[in-house]
Amino acid sequence: METGIELIAKERKRQIDVEGWTPENDAKLNCGQLSDAAVCYALRGYWKTRLQTWFMVIWPFDIEWYKPSENDRVRDLVKAGALIAAEIDRIQSK
Repeated sequence: METGIELIAKERKRQIDVEGWTPENDAKLNCGQLSDAAVCYALRGYWKTRLQTWFMVIWPFDIEWYKPSENDRVRDLVKAGALIAAEIDRIQSK
């Protein structure tokens, strides 16, 4: 079984290789969009259904980019972790 950090690293690589969210692209996002997206993935379903209006305000990208994993809490947390890692890398590369 892979550890959380291994899953997050694998997801970050996938985001770059498959989705095209490269560090160069991330550098253009300087208003906290990556960490905002991470928050949306990290929220558990209970809050997403009760805070739908809030969620739509916080999600920083076109809604088509929001791809929650149905009934897979770990997968959503991995996505959140990878987005946090991308934000850390973006900040440190300044």
